[in-house]
Parts: sequence; structure tokens; C-alpha cells
Amino acid sequence: MVPFSRFEAKTLLKLTGPIMLAQLTQTMMYFVDTVMAGRFSATDMAALAVASGLWLPVVLTLQGLLLALTPIVAQYYGSKQTEPVSHFTLQSLYLGMLLAGLLFILMLFADIPINMLNMEPVLRDKTLQYLYYVSWGLFPAAGYIVIRNLFEGIGNTKASMWISFVGILVNIPANYIFIYGKLGMPALGGAGCGIATSLVFLAMFGAMLIYGWYSRTTRPYRNWPKQLSANLKDIWTIVCLGTPIAFSIFFEVTLFACIPLAIVHLGPIVVAGHQVANNYSALVFMLPLSFGLATTIRVGHLVGQQNNKELKKAIMTALCMAVFMSFFIASFTYFMRTYVASLYSTNPEVIAMASSLLILACFYQLSDAIQVVSACALRGMKITKPVFYITLFAYWPIGFGLGAVLGLTDWLVAPMGAHGFWIGIIIGLSTAAIMLAVILRKHIKRIDHEIRHAGIDTDGGTASP
Repeated sequence: MVPFSRFEAKTLLKLTGPIMLAQLTQTMMYFVDTVMAGRFSATDMAALAVASGLWLPVVLTLQGLLLALTPIVAQYYGSKQTEPVSHFTLQSLYLGMLLAGLLFILMLFADIPINMLNMEPVLRDKTLQYLYYVSWGLFPAAGYIVIRNLFEGIGNTKASMWISFVGILVNIPANYIFIYGKLGMPALGGAGCGIATSLVFLAMFGAMLIYGWYSRTTRPYRNWPKQLSANLKDIWTIVCLGTPIAFSIFFEVTLFACIPLAIVHLGPIVVAGHQVANNYSALVFMLPLSFGLATTIRVGHLVGQQNNKELKKAIMTALCMAVFMSFFIASFTYFMRTYVASLYSTNPEVIAMASSLLILACFYQLSDAIQVVSACALRGMKITKPVFYITLFAYWPIGFGLGAVLGLTDWLVAPMGAHGFWIGIIIGLSTAAIMLAVILRKHIKRIDHEIRHAGIDTDGGTASP
């Protein structure tokens, strides 16, 4: 067992801080959407929840596939190669715009799954309006994600932090204008959040381009790569590495996002209560997720340097810190659950429903932290396929499947509604955490073997690849 490394802890925290602020700020935008739509009406909050069941998996799957750029850039950065960084960034941009176009076309047919649900007409119409407006933000979102991954791959995590502040400065007034109908605009309610989100992505992409053009850290990568045309071989490399990441994120996101679709027949109060608990859980999840993203960057750099001794220290330190973080989040959630719920809604029934679900959310914080850091450490080593298979098995057959049995049927117990789904989430995430930890342990043993084979003593050094 490698002891806790203070140096690695400081390095990881230095990378994590800006990522965490950026993630929290972006999640705060969704928090703002939920609160402002909820203040308009419970139906508008429910429409936002149902629409998110389709929108979030789409945009996060896009983000996940393009996340392949981060470990690619990190490893080239660690080995001090600059030209491949520019090349793969351009190829990722081509891929991102192609995917955005395909997903935009797909979103135009969102009425097909929505019409299959047993929804009130007003709720259905607001949901479809939101999805139409927000789909226009896919193109700037793709561009922003690519440039952000470039920055994070080279270790500059402050860029996304500063740009996220631009996003929230656009989000709040845009929501106010389009939700409540100010400055001559119609009052669109929750659907207005879709326009605001598209404007946010546009502003963040533009700001990221400007930041990248003037930043000192990107100076070595601002030269045009030798090949400006699309390179299908390298794009396919990105796709092969990013597809398991994308589907892993898709499986986890849809585990949460599809629950409103499954419980929509139980009424707006139940859906709104789930939405409050889900939104808060997404907000606090940004802490271990940010730490995981920092772990990907650090692991990628050390792999590029072929420094196996420090690589093992970094992974073990990240896991230790993630465990500590999970206990803090669970304690805060338990004691502040009623206050948190009251921030989202003034409806006593919604507050009561959300508070009871937040108690269940406390129980999966440890497993969630372990699984995300383990998956991100493997991603930094470009090991993504095992994560894909584990998340598929743990999140859907176990997480959602068991949740549906507990929530909607009397096969095991009386139907538990939304609570049954959250119990399924606890079991699914715990299964993923155990399986990912086993896979990561296997690769740590491989690193140990390489260290011994290279004859590295306890003073450290550099191992052979």
C-alpha cells in the first residue's frame, strides 16, 4: 500500500479547484433554471424535469465522447509533444460539429417519445418547447467542450472556471427575460430556460475562443497543424476512446434523468420532488466529479512521463481524498435536507417529498465518489472499455431495473414510487463502485510489477514504458 502523498494531494487540489468552481457554476445554472421555473409554477418545473430526461443525456453523451481529447492531450503534454496536441484538437472540433448536427436532427423528433408518455397537454407542450429552443445550443456547446478539453489536458483548469462565470452572468438575466416575459418577450415559463441555455453555450464558446487566443498557456499550440483537413483515422481514434466514456456517462445520467419519465403519471408533485433531490444531488456530485477529472489529467501527465512510481501515489491519494469528501457531503445533506428543499420550492408537499428522497441520497455518496474517481483514473490511462461494461450492467439492469420493480410494481414490496427508484440508484452505484475498484486494483498491481521490473527503489525514479 502506497502511503498518502501530500505532494500529490496538493497537485490534485490545484487542478481540482478551478474545475470544481467551473462545474459548480455550470450546475448552478441548472439550479437557477429549476428554481426560476419552479417559482413560475410546479407544472413548469415538472416540464423542465421531463425535458431534462431527454436533453441531458444528449448533451452529456456529446461531452463524454469529446472527453477522449483530455487524456490524449494530457499524455502528449506529459511527453512534451506539441504538434499532436493541435492536430487532435482540430480533429475533435470536426467530430464535435458533426455530432452536434446529428443530435440536432434527432432532437427535432423529440415529440415521438414525449407523445408516448401519459402527460397532461400543458405539460407536454412546455416540454417540447424547451427541447426545441435548447437544441440550437448544441453547436456552440460542442465547440466549447473541445476547447475546454484542450485547456484541461495541458493542465490549465482555470480557463473553464473563468468562462463558467460568463455563462452564469448570461443565464440569470436570460432566464428572467424569457421565463417571465420581460423586455417585450413573451412569458414562456420553463420553456424559456431552453433559450437561455442556448445563449449561455454561445457566450461560453465565444469567450473560450478569445481566452484561448490570448492565453500564454496555449501559445505553443496556436500554430495551425500540418494537416487542416479531417483525418478519418485520427477521428476514429477519438471515437474509439471516447465512445465508452460517452456511454458510461449516458448510462449514469439516464439512470437519474429517465426517472421523471417513469413517474410522470404519479403527478407534478412527485416529479417536482424528485427534480429537487436530483438537482441537488447533481450539484454536490460536482465535487467528486471535479476531483475525478483532475485525476484524469494528473494520471495522463504521469503516463506521458512514464513515471509509474508517482502514478501509483496519485491514484491512491485521489481515492483517499474522495472517501473523505463523500462523508462530508453525506453529513451535510442529511442535516440540511429540509432547508435545501425549501430553496427550490415553497410548496409544502414538494418540500416533504424532496426531503425524504435526500435522506436516501446520503447512502450512495461513498460509492459514487469511489466509482467516479476509479473510472477517471482508468480514463487517464486510456482504459475505457471496462468502465463501459461495468456502468451498463450496474446502472441499468441493477440500478434502473431494480428501481422500477420497487417503485412501480408489487413484486417485492408495495409500490414505493420515486423512493423505490432511489433505492435502486443506491444499489446500482454501489455495484459499480465495487467492480471499478477491482479493475483499478488490477492495474495498480500491474504498475507495481513494472516498478519492480524496472528496479525502482523507494526513493523513486522513472520506470520504463
